[in-house]
Amino acid sequence: MGSIRPNLVCVLACAALTAILTCRASGQEEASNYPNKPVRIMVGFGAGGGNDLIARIVAPKLAEKLGQPVVVENRPGAAGQLAVLYAQSQPADGHTLVIGATGQLAIATAIYPNLPFHPTRTLIPLSLLGSYRLAIAASTQHGIGSLRELVAFAKANPDKSNYPSSSPAFTIPAELFKLKTGIPGQAIPYKSTNEMMLSIAAGQTLFGFADPPIVIPLAQGGKIGVLAMTGPDRLPDLPNVPTVAQAGFEDIDIRLQWIGAFATAGTPVATVRKLERAMQQVMGDPGVRERLKAVAYTPDGRPGEEFRQLIEDDIKAYSDVVKAANLKF
Repeated sequence: MGSIRPNLVCVLACAALTAILTCRASGQEEASNYPNKPVRIMVGFGAGGGNDLIARIVAPKLAEKLGQPVVVENRPGAAGQLAVLYAQSQPADGHTLVIGATGQLAIATAIYPNLPFHPTRTLIPLSLLGSYRLAIAASTQHGIGSLRELVAFAKANPDKSNYPSSSPAFTIPAELFKLKTGIPGQAIPYKSTNEMMLSIAAGQTLFGFADPPIVIPLAQGGKIGVLAMTGPDRLPDLPNVPTVAQAGFEDIDIRLQWIGAFATAGTPVATVRKLERAMQQVMGDPGVRERLKAVAYTPDGRPGEEFRQLIEDDIKAYSDVVKAANLKF
């Protein structure tokens, strides 16, 4: 028996090694054959929105790098969840990708405990494609010209300090601002960002957070005032508008909003690496970067692991605000 056991161990070890090498060879073969058909990018919102714009800027260049057509499919519904669920229902072979955003993924994970997906567990971050800052806009009807004046007015007029929101992506920054400044105010729901800003212009609400492409035309027309921008520096389109820190509120860390590319969990590692390399090449293309800037996004391109850490940090930060403000969605 003593001589049989070592032989048995040897046989088992050889079998295990053979299985590992076979698996590796299979994975390498899959990657070498990938992609062998068109790649589809799922977008969880309708045509013309930020996710859709970025997907359609990236797709043609990604097709060049992969050597197969890349098709953008809009699957709106359930705040972007339907697109993610559909992608997860498809084979995890890299032929079905997701373009996802902060609110749809990180914020949703922070506020809904039973989501049927997770941005770093059931999805695989490939690259952060672009980011954008939020503008803090206020009504021009009360002579408010700065964030400090906004805080003073809101505290003196609590019945007029409500803010509009069409998404948790706007509610959470507003609630963080309230927590840090001590101002009152309730969220008033609206269906779109444009309706939010029009409510401020009409004096129905006092202030709000929104993405710059919606805010800038109204600000230039004098209908609303832009008091500050989130992020580390000023927006070139609004050079006279300070950042939140420059406006005197250094301790308010309102995180950048982002849009990124994802594969689904279970995709072979070699295929993921191939996609990451292709995304890096796409994001290094000057034409892609200029087109992103033209629609008010800051091009990024950081790789998957760095993007994954950013998402995890975001989820924690947003969860902390939800808990501190006792928010219910």
